[in-house]
Amino acid sequence: MNTQLQDAEALRRRFEQLIAEAAHNERVLKRMQERELQLLRADSLPALLRMMIEGLRESYSLDAVSVVLLDPQHEIRHLLMAGGDRPDEFRQVFFVDSLVSLAPQLAALHRPWLGAFAAADHQLLFPGATALRSIALLPMPRKEHAIGALCFGSHDVQRFTRDHATDFLGHMGAVAAVCLENACNRARLLRAGITDYLTGWHNRRYLQQRMREELARAQRKGLPLACLMIDIDHFKGINDAYGHLVGDSVLREFTHRIEMQMRSMDTAARFGGDEFAIVLPEAPLAAALKLAERIRVAVAAEPFVLTEQVQRNLTSSVGVAVLAPGRDETDLKSLADRLLADADAALYRAKALGRNRVQSGTG
Repeated sequence: MNTQLQDAEALRRRFEQLIAEAAHNERVLKRMQERELQLLRADSLPALLRMMIEGLRESYSLDAVSVVLLDPQHEIRHLLMAGGDRPDEFRQVFFVDSLVSLAPQLAALHRPWLGAFAAADHQLLFPGATALRSIALLPMPRKEHAIGALCFGSHDVQRFTRDHATDFLGHMGAVAAVCLENACNRARLLRAGITDYLTGWHNRRYLQQRMREELARAQRKGLPLACLMIDIDHFKGINDAYGHLVGDSVLREFTHRIEMQMRSMDTAARFGGDEFAIVLPEAPLAAALKLAERIRVAVAAEPFVLTEQVQRNLTSSVGVAVLAPGRDETDLKSLADRLLADADAALYRAKALGRNRVQSGTG
């Protein structure tokens, strides 16, 4: 009889344990679903990246979170910059050409990896983080390969161990991958409306919007904002003599040579025809003039191929203007218009003085 009572008591305790485990799993699943919904609700690429870092760190009560994104063609970075965000502002997001470059476990990460933090292997994933004891590396899979990884760090040595189940974490990584793909697709569609089809540079409408954003940033930081206006000397003669298809080819090569001289933080746009503009954040007049001269030299350095038989050396003229918005300035649109007008006026002075030169708005 006692044996039956003992068996019944053991069965009751086991039943209660299973009920408790089921309730715990249900709570975990609910929290996981809430976190996934947060990622799915992110309405832009920057918002998604912030949610991956700050949102997941807070909701999981983690001590460190980083995101590794495979970006060998720099497309994700370009999409961020096209929207007015700088990749370096996302300090815990790593844009890499190869996943293996940051941690050995990322080389073949097909399922979540949980285990002890080892500084020699994992320090690059969590720069600045101290006293980490355990980590979880979650692949972000798309089409049979990982496009990135979510990296979680904890001070608790038992938080992530190889004995833990990984189904929930694996699902989180898969959802993050889908969200990243969707956010990039939305950013591409948005960019299509603000991009010049011929050169791949931004168009005039985007430039004017971006200038107001950069003026606001310059105002907050108390730094100058520079603008360059550039065009090809005697470009009409190219179109007239060789046709618009050759002219288009020249414009693409022209913008390529300019891009090679620009900083990653600069914004370039086709202003109209053969006239182009570059906005240079945090650039005083001397720095803007230096970049303008590098561009002028790069354009003239090598002949442009017009046809299989014809090559021609071309030159450019550059107008430079700089503006430092005051703290009390409120009409940023007017300031942007003034900066563009000053750079455009300097460009026309450069052309009037003989072309193939740089001219500043101050004379």
